[in-house]
Amino acid sequence: MDTNQKTSWTTLQILKPFIQEAWKESSFAEPTPVQKQAVPIIMEGEDVICESPTGTGKTIAYLLPILNQIDEQKKGLQVVILAPSRELVMQIAEEIRKWTKGSGIVSTSLIGGANIKKQVEKLKKKPQIIVGTTGRIMELIKMKKLKMHEVKTIVVDEFDMLIEQEHIQHITNIIKSTLKERQLLFFSATISEKTKQFANEWMKDPKWVKINREDSSNNVEHLYVVCEQRDKVDVLRKILHTSDMKALAFIKNTDKLFELESKLKYKGISLEILGSEAKKKEREQALKKFRTGEISLLLTTDVAARGLDIAEITHVFHVDFPSKSNQYIHRSGRTGRMGAKGTVISLVTKREESFLEKMSSELQISFKKKRLFKGKLIDEK
Repeated sequence: MDTNQKTSWTTLQILKPFIQEAWKESSFAEPTPVQKQAVPIIMEGEDVICESPTGTGKTIAYLLPILNQIDEQKKGLQVVILAPSRELVMQIAEEIRKWTKGSGIVSTSLIGGANIKKQVEKLKKKPQIIVGTTGRIMELIKMKKLKMHEVKTIVVDEFDMLIEQEHIQHITNIIKSTLKERQLLFFSATISEKTKQFANEWMKDPKWVKINREDSSNNVEHLYVVCEQRDKVDVLRKILHTSDMKALAFIKNTDKLFELESKLKYKGISLEILGSEAKKKEREQALKKFRTGEISLLLTTDVAARGLDIAEITHVFHVDFPSKSNQYIHRSGRTGRMGAKGTVISLVTKREESFLEKMSSELQISFKKKRLFKGKLIDEK
């Protein structure tokens, strides 16, 4: 794609020059539906609840307008972004660096598990925008190292995940620490009743942006294979050999994760695991090997994969079929990001097939039944 290609997106023309320059340098030609809808509303200072599938460009949808609103001459905190995991915090921080190039905006990331003294040192540079995990930000507020009275905007990314993780008290306290005229932006792939209740409690006449799955996921194919529970490992191994892939496989819990790891490694499959108990360095090494293509399979759990954003994942496997529809959405959204093609394959028992059919109707997703034949996945007649 020609990176100097002009866009017909009129909103871009009224954003600050450094943002327009970063857009030219990016590979975007036109905005995604969520960017087109959300950016102008956020620029008007409205509170926004945005529901848009994973991989549709939500981060840029809130970053561009809030970066545009930052007063570069004024040192001190103006924007706080909250995210559910260290990985997502680091990814958002990287996007901020990319989109603030050539501006006077100072940013920093604040994550739990990292050295808090070093983070306090970073705060002495008076960043205008911070991105962090809720616990660490709350800790720094209590230590009086974060001055929240001049914060104009709070963004909560993957809000439904934070509600499920019971971080809601932290979010409430962070919002309470700011003045009442702040702007609140809640972004998530799924919005639950709990999120709506919280939004109504804290937001002023929130504007809704909802991008339907069908608007963004025609490029993702949803397949399933029926097999016995004990045969899932072997079926996964055989499917991995059907084509070159960069795959993420979801397992129910950590015990099963290690069991699957040893069985697949015994069969000669090159993989790494991403467990929620893994140390920061182990996680980073596993992700680096996966990103660079040194390994083609990453085994993970829902908790460990929160906030993961890895480009070019070709396949997502549900080795253990999810019990909730929003779990299926969050997992499956790791492939087919930003218009790329993707394949989601569920390995289900006869009993799980009935759950899958129910989910198909609930999510309005068409699942194709497949079977393995001579090393290939073919349609089940």
